[in-house]
Amino acid sequence: MTPDGNRTPVLALQGVAHWYRTLEVVTPTDLAVHPGEFVCVVGPSGCGKTTLLRLMAGFLLPTTGSVLDSGEAVRGPDSRRGMVFQQPHLYPWLTVRENVEFGPRVLGISARQRREIAESYLKLVKLSEFAHANVWELSGGMQQRVALARVLANEPHILLMDEPFGALDALTREHMQDELLSIWRRTGTTVVLVTHSVEEAVYLSTRILVCSDRPAKIIADLDVPFSRRDVDARGESRAVKADPGFVTFREEVLQYIWK
Repeated sequence: MTPDGNRTPVLALQGVAHWYRTLEVVTPTDLAVHPGEFVCVVGPSGCGKTTLLRLMAGFLLPTTGSVLDSGEAVRGPDSRRGMVFQQPHLYPWLTVRENVEFGPRVLGISARQRREIAESYLKLVKLSEFAHANVWELSGGMQQRVALARVLANEPHILLMDEPFGALDALTREHMQDELLSIWRRTGTTVVLVTHSVEEAVYLSTRILVCSDRPAKIIADLDVPFSRRDVDARGESRAVKADPGFVTFREEVLQYIWK
């Protein structure tokens, strides 16, 4: 069962395949993601993980099959499916708060309301004191937190993340993992995250999908026994990752990739 006991998928792939011209990147795939799950997608480099995520987002349309958002066909991008990329892609001419306000502004939300929304999510990502800063003055980790707040300000019901911490140094990456777990627990937003790091996937997710070499297909769908620990941003991640059970499960996932 999912965290809220609801078995109706928030996102579903039905026989989805994708070709780039004559190259098959995703082979026909079925998948259901349920409300409140934190799903990580892992697999060999270049296998098609990002393509799978872009199909979920609506940036790409399947060659065959259907992507369904709460039962409705996905025909393009939608703010209900928020996307966080490896690079923050912030607007350098806008302040931190103005970046977070951008989505609500496009949606026609009043200045007062969008300011309140921005302040709320900047507080959530612990950047309230930098609301008036220029984004290019921030560190890489802080910029990625602004990018996350900007997506969350649209109140998506599913958050899609493409290697969001891949460009960060090791210590910042660990800190951001804990921050993301804390935000996920507080918001209840469904998350699908692509990562090259099996350790990151085991640490963050409630469920891991392992993809094969290209063309991508899901060769393992695994429930993760570590996803409900009370881990926050206080640096407890090292204890979890050193746990023998964690190490054993990480090696189990790696075996699927190395086959």
